[in-house]
Amino acid sequence: MHKLWLIFAQTVTIVLAALFVVSTLRPELLPWQSRGGGGAVVTIKEAVVSDTARQNASLPASFSDAAQKAMPSVVNVFTSKEVKIASHPLMEDPMFRRFFGDRFESPQSRRASSLGSGVIVSSEGYILTNHHVIEAADEIEVALADGRKAKARVIGSDPETDLAVVRVDMEALPTMTFGHSDNARVGDVVLAIGNPFGVGQTVTMGIISALGRTHMGINTFENFIQTDAAINPGNSGGALVDASGNLIGINTAIVSRTGGSLGIGFAITTSVAKQIMEQIIQTGGVTRGWIGVEVQDLTPELAESFKRPNTNGALIAGVLKGGPADRAGVKPGDIIVAVKGSPVVDSSVMLNLIAALLPGEAADITVMRNQTEKSIQINVGKRPTPAPQEQYQDPDTME
Repeated sequence: MHKLWLIFAQTVTIVLAALFVVSTLRPELLPWQSRGGGGAVVTIKEAVVSDTARQNASLPASFSDAAQKAMPSVVNVFTSKEVKIASHPLMEDPMFRRFFGDRFESPQSRRASSLGSGVIVSSEGYILTNHHVIEAADEIEVALADGRKAKARVIGSDPETDLAVVRVDMEALPTMTFGHSDNARVGDVVLAIGNPFGVGQTVTMGIISALGRTHMGINTFENFIQTDAAINPGNSGGALVDASGNLIGINTAIVSRTGGSLGIGFAITTSVAKQIMEQIIQTGGVTRGWIGVEVQDLTPELAESFKRPNTNGALIAGVLKGGPADRAGVKPGDIIVAVKGSPVVDSSVMLNLIAALLPGEAADITVMRNQTEKSIQINVGKRPTPAPQEQYQDPDTME
């Protein structure tokens, strides 16, 4: 009898010890732990106290140093231009014109003022801004953060990326340090510097909300940084800088129903801006490749109709008669899948790849035709300059 009690006691001791070990090291293996709370065990990742303390210590208590570094290089841009005023609606009435003739019709125009921002990029006086800030301007005046003012002249502009370069004759100009926009990450802290609503130089803070934004319908060539840093009218052409005060973007547009900031602003990356700026300074304009086609993205429905496994590629909706693509044998309905070996994901990528080609060179374009891959050699042409739109402005409004 005594021997049985001894065996029982040893068994209970071993079982309790095993339960203790399991409950300590792997509690999720216990049935009552799995049922506890009415749900499955959730595994979470907790930061080590020392790591959290280190991260908090690396964040600056203020971004004043970054702002003070960048602000002197951001200028206010004031422009004025002659704009036509639309004639009175009655002048379009044939009966009115029949009785009164053209006696009431006379050329009408007025000077409209506009404001924006710019970034000093060179000690030689070159300033980077938006095309729409200086478009059709008769006079451009630049005001520096230190109070100095000077007349500026346009060196060149590129409507398709909404970038322009102007120049002032001034000495001891503070220049902006270029950062690396290609290294930017979603969540990085950024500062937007400009002259919103003409109130004077202003700094707003936010984060990078997204990278590589395209298909926004803002410019022909798009590769935007999206940010929630407040950008308002007047900020156009101003600087988007990182937490170190280095330029990573040129503020250019906002999405808004009211005209004010709703936390969705867009900046042109410095990787694009620098390339365009250098071409404008060297040649006064931008030269791009062109093949004379109209393209559209492949939707899932179109991809299915063309028996494509995915939506990669750019569908050719039209071919300009006598253009480079037409002479090479490209047809509507072809799907461009590669340009000189670089894959085409969508129409925006295809547009950028074609634009990067040198006019006059022969380039191999890979297309899908009748589910068969075909390589076509095209002699690249020069992309035509967009025709400027005639400017009209309501007399009761001012930009």
